[in-house]
Amino acid sequence: MKPSLPSDAESILKLAARSMFDLFASASQGMLLVDRGGRVVWINEAYKRFLPALGFEREQDFVGRPVAEVVPNTLMHRVIESGKPILVDLLTNKAGTFVVSRIPLRDDAGQVIGALGIVLFDQPETTVAPLVAKFARLQQDLDEARRELAAQRRPKYTFAHFIGSCPATLEVKRQARRAAATDSTVLLLGETGTGKELLAQAIHAASARARKPFVGVNVAAVPDTLLEAEFFGVAPGAYTGAQRGGRDGKFKLADGGTLFLDEIGDMPVAAQAKLLRALQEQEIEPLGSNRVLRVDVRVIAATSRDLARLVEEGRFRADLYYRLNVLPIRVPALRERIEDLEALAEALLADIAARSGMPQRDLTPDALQALAAYSWPGNVRELRNALEQAAMLTDELHLTAADFARVLKPTPAAPSATAPRPLPQRIAELERESIRSALAATGGNKVSAARLLGISRATLYEKLAAMRDLS
Repeated sequence: MKPSLPSDAESILKLAARSMFDLFASASQGMLLVDRGGRVVWINEAYKRFLPALGFEREQDFVGRPVAEVVPNTLMHRVIESGKPILVDLLTNKAGTFVVSRIPLRDDAGQVIGALGIVLFDQPETTVAPLVAKFARLQQDLDEARRELAAQRRPKYTFAHFIGSCPATLEVKRQARRAAATDSTVLLLGETGTGKELLAQAIHAASARARKPFVGVNVAAVPDTLLEAEFFGVAPGAYTGAQRGGRDGKFKLADGGTLFLDEIGDMPVAAQAKLLRALQEQEIEPLGSNRVLRVDVRVIAATSRDLARLVEEGRFRADLYYRLNVLPIRVPALRERIEDLEALAEALLADIAARSGMPQRDLTPDALQALAAYSWPGNVRELRNALEQAAMLTDELHLTAADFARVLKPTPAAPSATAPRPLPQRIAELERESIRSALAATGGNKVSAARLLGISRATLYEKLAAMRDLS
């Protein structure tokens, strides 16, 4: 049986509380009280010496105002809202650095009616030097980690990095700049190595979201079972082995900015429905959570695969395809803008020299001729690899055709004249090349291109729809 308290127990408790309050008031370096609304209602004599540094000459100018307005970096409001004390903390503001304690005050019914703030030490650099030093180191490490993370999520490239001035390149830049001026979803189409991620970063850097994160994820590189967690995050304790505090997904990390989904054509069908909902509703639900989070994300997707054909084959959802294919931009292969090869090679050689510490190399005329004759199945990425290999294999400052003979794969031989290709194939190739030339000559103006080809605009649109590699 629980023993009953003495009849005077309540008065003893009140006396103890009063004694503790008086002790803190006299022994501490300062005290203040705030009410339920967070307004300062009282400060003791010791606290008054901080007022000038906080910008107040008189006590009456300080008392009665919201504590968040008069004490920078205070957490008193958090104590009132949570009802939980913060027993030891460091507070830094215009008045200095202090070791403080914050305690919620409750009425007889247990409701929070205010909070008590106590300045335990006002010169922590001497009184609690080890604690301050440790805090400073941790804060420095945190600030450095934040700076590194912000730098990683800042776009590295602008339109100036998409090098070239041939008609096909200029048309891509024109379309990309138009995309940057909107907030619509962009779909970048093109072979691997053509610079789709570079273009995505350039679009972000030129958009209104440029100061917000650019977050990229290669869908093909993420195992199917981890895609949902990668996109939407994981709630704390969602499953055995999950991080204790949970983990933000790429949508959350890109909030306010741009999310780049590379190789979107490799996404499994099972995950496509959830991605579609996130794009349409701008809402995500972390794995293992029942809470829906609002996000503000602009999506740029890229693929080297024929999405329209995947839709026909049932391997890609038609509704997701239409949601992604709002602003399609086809990034031409290097062989389609071979006029840019010299400028690209010069820029790549300069970057290779800067990164590797090797001397700057240049190309002889026969080297340029050899490079221009190559088909470049790996596009600009393969060009960089070839230049880097050739530079590593010689001490000469001038790279020749012989240097690339050891690096480049042999170009497949052209079909023999004695073995003609089928006439429909020849006609289709000629038609495709004629349309390319007309679009290049007119700067991508389809009306002018149709007039130049001697066909109607509707006919040109039909042919472009059939030739998806040009659309």
